[in-house]
Amino acid sequence: MKFSHDWIERNPWLLIALVTLVVSVGGAVEIAPLFFQKSTTEPVAGLKPYSPLRLVGRDIYIREGCYNCHSQMIRPFRAETERYGHYSVAGEFVYDHPFQWGSKRTGPDLARVGGRYSDEWHRTHLQNPRDVVPESNMPNYPWLARTSLVAAEVAPKMKALRLVGVPYTDAEIAAAPDELKDKTEEDALVAYLQGLGTQIKTRN
Repeated sequence: MKFSHDWIERNPWLLIALVTLVVSVGGAVEIAPLFFQKSTTEPVAGLKPYSPLRLVGRDIYIREGCYNCHSQMIRPFRAETERYGHYSVAGEFVYDHPFQWGSKRTGPDLARVGGRYSDEWHRTHLQNPRDVVPESNMPNYPWLARTSLVAAEVAPKMKALRLVGVPYTDAEIAAAPDELKDKTEEDALVAYLQGLGTQIKTRN
């Protein structure tokens, strides 16, 4: 029989095409239903879109590569929930584009870091992490406190996010630049971190 397993393996382009087909179908079967499940598309109770300051802080978080060392996903296992709190649910992140769950943990998970420490603790931690966590190998970020935000840049970001479903109003977008006046990148990043995980605070 010509169309045999041995024949397929001896034809690399055919093998690539068949593997691509199988992976595509299998992926679609697993992923497509998630777009229609309310648990993955509906926000958790009380969830609001990021404020302008937190939105800019999130962009700084991504720009500085914080996600390379910190996840924002607590897995539903006892060891995870005892250390970090309630496991992460998709409804907390419906306004994130893209979400920052990740799995890399050179540093601790940040899914529930909001409210655990004071703003001043976070500022010290960004300036010199070893002042608050002696064993930390996190870099210093002193320039964040010296860099002012460009207020005019936030409105276009909010308009773009509205196109993909984030419910910003015209009034919120119009007022956004005023919230960023006289603020630094450090202010924005601290505001973003202080909001992480504040919708679900229950510990298992």
